[in-house]
Amino acid sequence: MKMYVKFDFNALCRKVLDEKLQEYGVKYRMLDFGEVEFYEDFTQEQHLVFKKRLQDYGIEIIESQKIALVQKIKDAIVELVFSQDNISVKASIYIAEKLNHSYGYLSNMFSEITYTSIENFIIIQKIEYAKELMMSNKYSLTEISLRLNYSSVAHLSSQFKNITGLTPSLFLKIIGKRKSLKEKERTLSIKNLV
Repeated sequence: MKMYVKFDFNALCRKVLDEKLQEYGVKYRMLDFGEVEFYEDFTQEQHLVFKKRLQDYGIEIIESQKIALVQKIKDAIVELVFSQDNISVKASIYIAEKLNHSYGYLSNMFSEITYTSIENFIIIQKIEYAKELMMSNKYSLTEISLRLNYSSVAHLSSQFKNITGLTPSLFLKIIGKRKSLKEKERTLSIKNLV
């Protein structure tokens, strides 16, 4: 039996962060985009221990305000790409309004810190989501291209190949072969148990 699970990474991280902060018994308030406002100070030792405990969950404390802003930009992009409600929203407007800064400022800072553009990061996230949708076998390539606000299937296919090195059809063939190999392995292991 297989089960497919969809994760809301922001909600998951927020929950872990909230639980770990409650363990410390410090007074705090959760803000948007993984920000926490403390009403009392952490000692240096508490800070280091807390940082280590969060790393066990893949959560990292960001020390630089520029890096924190870049993370907010990434979170806003992921929210935009993976949300069905924001499909027709222009990314530059969405990000600027969400973070209350000019898009030019955010774009320059993002490029300075990550050595890539916001536009490239958006494309990468759209392709990741396209792969997820393709693997679900629920949507045609046409439906996926519409859902991700591409002008055509050809445009999606072109960006898909640029990012992954594969055409969407070849990607699906590879995924199909992997699934069939896993099924064969599972069937063989069940026969060996009997």
